[in-house]
This record gives sequence, structure tokens and C-alpha cells, in this order.
Amino acid sequence: MDRDALLDEFRRFLAVQRGLSEHTVRAYLADVANLLGTLVPDDVTGAEDEAGADGSPPADTPEPDRAQVDLALLDLTALRSWLAGQAAAGRSRSTLARRAAAARTFTTWAHRRGHLGADVGLRLLSPRPDSRVPTILAVGEAADLLATAGELAEDGDPAHLRDWAALELLYAAGVRVSELVGADVADVDRRERTLRVLGKGAKERVVPFGVPAARALDAWLDRGRPALATDTSPPALFLGARGGRLGVRAVRERVHALTALAGVHDLAPHGLRHSAATHLLDGGSDLRTVQEVLGHTSLATTQRYTHVSAERLRAAYAQAHPRA
Repeated sequence: MDRDALLDEFRRFLAVQRGLSEHTVRAYLADVANLLGTLVPDDVTGAEDEAGADGSPPADTPEPDRAQVDLALLDLTALRSWLAGQAAAGRSRSTLARRAAAARTFTTWAHRRGHLGADVGLRLLSPRPDSRVPTILAVGEAADLLATAGELAEDGDPAHLRDWAALELLYAAGVRVSELVGADVADVDRRERTLRVLGKGAKERVVPFGVPAARALDAWLDRGRPALATDTSPPALFLGARGGRLGVRAVRERVHALTALAGVHDLAPHGLRHSAATHLLDGGSDLRTVQEVLGHTSLATTQRYTHVSAERLRAAYAQAHPRA
């Protein structure tokens, strides 16, 4: 079976029928491509066995077609062996969990499409992903970071105004960086101070943001964005230096640069989302509200932030109570 055609068919299923994000589709395709690379047809391995000392095939042997895969070789044993190899290579628990999920999704789809006689991935187990919350900022650190971005923006440079507004929204609304760069100008309600975003699984939600974020966003939309926009610019909320839609990588680079400038813990944009969730819970917000703000499908995903809040509560208790 042609590997590229199979992957392209699987990609359309993930993007169109499952509605997964571009990032998830890309990750799943890479995982499945890695798996398919182990399913080499016998004629390819045979040609390699007969190869000369320099690794080249005999003169009368045609070049093996490495674009072909043999799905008949795919069974539970093969899946477990593949996953064990990933673990031996030092892949993290979260990566192993995602690769197992990608494999199970693929085998279910392949079985339904008639490419596999049975769903061989049903019994494939994987380690639980690490549930620890990544590095987050203390409330004071978050304030210092945003103040630093705001001070830079005082020079009126469009890029500085954009960075200030982007960081304020990442923290105030707790959105994913992909949701931030995917938003359009029309998705902002400046009067109600809300942002409409398209989350995982193409699920839309509306999230609020506060006055400081609104102030930064107004400055960007009124003075920064018009300076970067061109006749061919998309309706994107955030634009890059050439007038195109701002990319995830550019936001990540700016967050790292600004955390260094502010002298706070280095973290990625997702760290601001984690910080927002933790600070909401520390401030007394209920778990369901935080779940809606973050766009989590399962409450269990949101509950991991309660562990951080509980740890802080215990630390404060131990420091303050005379009989702690």
C-alpha cells in the first residue's frame, strides 16, 4: 500500500471529520508515519539482505520502493514493539501517550476503511501523561512581565504594542497561543471585553478579559495594527512585521524574550495560560468556571490546577499557623 496516499487519506479524516487542530493533525501524522516506517514489505527487506558490501543492491535488483507499507504486518505485538522502542529512545511519558493515542486512532480508522481486518490497537496501553503543571508565574511575576511589555510599548512601536496586547490576552483570557493567532479583529467585542476563539475540535467559545488587557488591545488596534496592515493583510487580530497573520513561533519567541527582560521565570506562551488558570483558582473561582474559560472538554483536565492551589495553601498554612 502506498504510504503517502494512506497518510493523506488519514490526514483528511483527522482534519475534516474529526475537526482536530492543525498542530494535532501534524503531530498525529508524524507519529503514524513513524509507525508505518516499521512496516516494511518483505521484498524491500529482501533486497536489503542481498545488497552488496557498500549497501547498494545487486545490479539486476530494482531499487526497492520504500513508499510502500505492508499493513498485514500491523498487529498488537508490532504496536507494542514500536512503542517500547520509543520508550527505549528516551521519549517522555506525554509523547508516548500521544503516540499511542495516534496509533489507536489510526488503527480504528484503518479498520473502518477496510485497510485492516481488525482494530489491532484496541488493547494498546500507554503510560499516563505527566499531569504536573509546568512552570507558572507568581501573581507578582505576571504583573512584572506585563508591566515590562507595557513600558516597551510606550515608544509607540507597532511591534511593541502588538506584543503588549498579545501577552495581556494570553494571561487575561487564558487562551492557547494557537487560538490567539487564529483570532480575527471581528472576534473582539471591545465594549463587552470578550474574545471569541476557536479551540480544539473546532469548538468555539467566548472568553472575557479585563481592563488592563482592554487598554493594551485598544492601543494595538487603534495605533499598532493600522501601521502594519497592508492591502493584502488578512483580517487577523495580530499581524506580523510584513502584514501577514502573526505565527505561533513569533509569539513564542517574544514571550521568551520578554520574560528574560522582565527577570521572571522563563516560560512559553502556554505557561501564561497555566498561570491564569492557577491564579483564577487561587482567587476563589470555581472549577467549572475555569473549565469554561480554558475550553477543557473534561473537568479532570482542569482539576490538575487544584493541586497547585492546594500546595500553595499548605505552604501558606505552614508559614503562618503557630501549630502547623
